[in-house]
Amino acid sequence: ALGTAMGHFTAQATDTPGFLVNHAGRAFGTEALRVLSESVTDPATIDRIMVDQGGFRMGPFTLLDLTGLDVSHAVMESVYHQYYEEPRFRPSPLTRQRLSAGLLGRKTGEGFYRYVDGQQQMPEEPAIASASPCPVWISQDDPGSAAQLAELVATAGWPLESADQPSSEALCLLTPLGEDTTQCALRQGLNAEQCVAVDMLAGLDKRRSLMASPITRPDLINAAASLLNADGTPVSTLQDSTGFVLQRVVACIVNVGADIAQQGVAAPATIDRAVELGLGYPFGPLRMGDHYGASRILTILNNLLAATGDPRYRPSPWLRRRAALGMPLTDRPTG
Repeated sequence: ALGTAMGHFTAQATDTPGFLVNHAGRAFGTEALRVLSESVTDPATIDRIMVDQGGFRMGPFTLLDLTGLDVSHAVMESVYHQYYEEPRFRPSPLTRQRLSAGLLGRKTGEGFYRYVDGQQQMPEEPAIASASPCPVWISQDDPGSAAQLAELVATAGWPLESADQPSSEALCLLTPLGEDTTQCALRQGLNAEQCVAVDMLAGLDKRRSLMASPITRPDLINAAASLLNADGTPVSTLQDSTGFVLQRVVACIVNVGADIAQQGVAAPATIDRAVELGLGYPFGPLRMGDHYGASRILTILNNLLAATGDPRYRPSPWLRRRAALGMPLTDRPTG
């Protein structure tokens, strides 16, 4: 009542480590750090993807530099240990190493970025070399995503193959959820030398992320980047990764939020509103899951779990049941 009288949103929650907002915010930084530790890409690329594709106000590494690792690392370890080493909250060794080296972020002049007179020094994006059009074949694994890519190919004026199997010279575009390019190509019986995967979770509007298998031909990687950049939209090229960047971070955010709801820490609407106000996310975690589709989030997590064997990716019962039933994640149980 006091908070409401002061004009603030009051989030009522049970007694839990990290309150509600710090609890719900664990996945944003820890999964981004996991991606970085696997050498999928660099901090700047991860930040650009999360801002441009994900709609977040700032990327995870800009946020870590802003808060300072002396604060963020302590919170990560505290929540992890208070939950008795729950894998979903597992910190990264990277933050301990950087903390020991004094790379705290903006306050020390260097963290994941360098700062000159308090201004972040963001590295420039690498230029994308123009490539001559080549035949393009698009996997029909996800018909909706395939249709969006087919429209992009037609607009760029590149030749599109329509046969069930690609020719030996075609650039093969795949649209996996929670898989890497390697596994996605092998599952479909394709030659991985021709395959490039495109992250279609958030569509193709503001940034496009692609990744190739370890044996994809360099000329086809460049062709894919050139095609996706033909209309001027920025393109990020990643190392082969289960779940790109956006898929992994978003799926983990949704999963942590779903488990908070499962534990009854707070009502679904309270969880979402608290996270939107407290962390500035484009959606609260449950609304985020509904926005992208609970079944797609579940697929990403199941594929991550199968590929890595890491229990950090095990789906929350709240997510699993609602995805199976076609229910919104924001719905309370009946009865």
